[in-house]
Amino acid sequence: MGQNIHRNQNISGSGSAEASVAASLPGLFDKCTKFFAPESLFQAVKEADLYPYFRPIERQDGTRAIIQGKEVIMAGSNNYLGLMSDPRVKEAAVGAIKKYGTGCTGSRFLNGTLDLHIELEARLAEFMGMEACVLFSTGYATNQGVLQALGLKGDIIFSDKDNHSCILAGTRVSLADTWRYRHNDMDHLRKLLLRARDERPAAGVLIVTDGVFSMSGTIARVPQLVDLAEEFGAALMLDDAHAIGVIGPGGHGSAAHFGLENRAHIVTGTFSKSFASLGGFCLGTEDVVGYIRHFSNTHIYSASMPPANVATVLACLKILEEEPERVNRLWEISDYMRDGFRSLGFDVWSSKTPIIPVVSGDMQTCFLMWKDLLEKGVFVNPVVPPAVPKGQSLMRTSYMATHTDEDLNFILDAFEHVGKKHGILQTNGTTE
Repeated sequence: MGQNIHRNQNISGSGSAEASVAASLPGLFDKCTKFFAPESLFQAVKEADLYPYFRPIERQDGTRAIIQGKEVIMAGSNNYLGLMSDPRVKEAAVGAIKKYGTGCTGSRFLNGTLDLHIELEARLAEFMGMEACVLFSTGYATNQGVLQALGLKGDIIFSDKDNHSCILAGTRVSLADTWRYRHNDMDHLRKLLLRARDERPAAGVLIVTDGVFSMSGTIARVPQLVDLAEEFGAALMLDDAHAIGVIGPGGHGSAAHFGLENRAHIVTGTFSKSFASLGGFCLGTEDVVGYIRHFSNTHIYSASMPPANVATVLACLKILEEEPERVNRLWEISDYMRDGFRSLGFDVWSSKTPIIPVVSGDMQTCFLMWKDLLEKGVFVNPVVPPAVPKGQSLMRTSYMATHTDEDLNFILDAFEHVGKKHGILQTNGTTE
């Protein structure tokens, strides 16, 4: 492969001064010192110039980015509708700054509510066909705060094992018990629900799942989830962070994808993907959303979304409603790339969305492929254990409605070259 990740015991600069400082730190920080130790995997990857994270992007304009002075095709962004650099969106953000300033300097409870916030909540609720909406400062804070507010002592949260980290964080801060079911395994979920009904019939029950899973690109089995929720009297919460603006007619999300609008009790999401901004939201009935407003710590004790972020979302939502063909183009691209990768011999798991994982196998091969792809002009995101199973390290690729056919073929050509170089097209990424 030309380079090997190895642990070097004699890295220059790791002398007695650093060792002395480390020795003087409280024991709590032992884990930190160990992570960066000269013999650590981190240092080995850094020395081999294979560390892929926190690389600065000097400029980004939709499907193109400048990294280390070189232009690359962006195939690792969640800018699904390609609106991040749309002139109409940028103009809305600038206009909001001119009118309201750069921030709110307070929580929604106190001085942090603008008329823009109220407008966006009403527009989102209307778009999704739900009664009410409440905004959060980030998508992560949304799920954490909703689960913390709703899951009280004596309740049970049933969570898919592949749910996003923010859902896991929410279950940890909630006072409810959490029972995790195997990924998209409705038989396993049903067994757990039956057990809960027998053992704890008085418990409040909430089923929570990603609508679209962020690593695999698979879609939750919403019809079965709706049936189970109704059979067992459970609430159903869908995190549509990677679904709204992506799947369903007009980009209305995972429930709409199956023709089941309004059958989920709670829908959450983020503005950092299709809506090219930052922030999060929770949709539900007036009572449920009103309760969350008053009992969610991440809502009450966080500064509210800055005005430019809110105006950006409003502009993106308007474009999405007026240009539904963007969603159609996104699906054309997704089908083309999945078929393209598979025809080359790559393993893309069971992706059904613009999130397409390309399995590379072991961690070292993953990092080497990532670097080679970047040098060939393609930016992707390497994902390694524990985020994925051992031996299934992968390139997480994702696509925008604004990618051209030429962009897509360039990406496939680069993957074919790099895949052959590292033997992935023969092993199909399943070795180790």
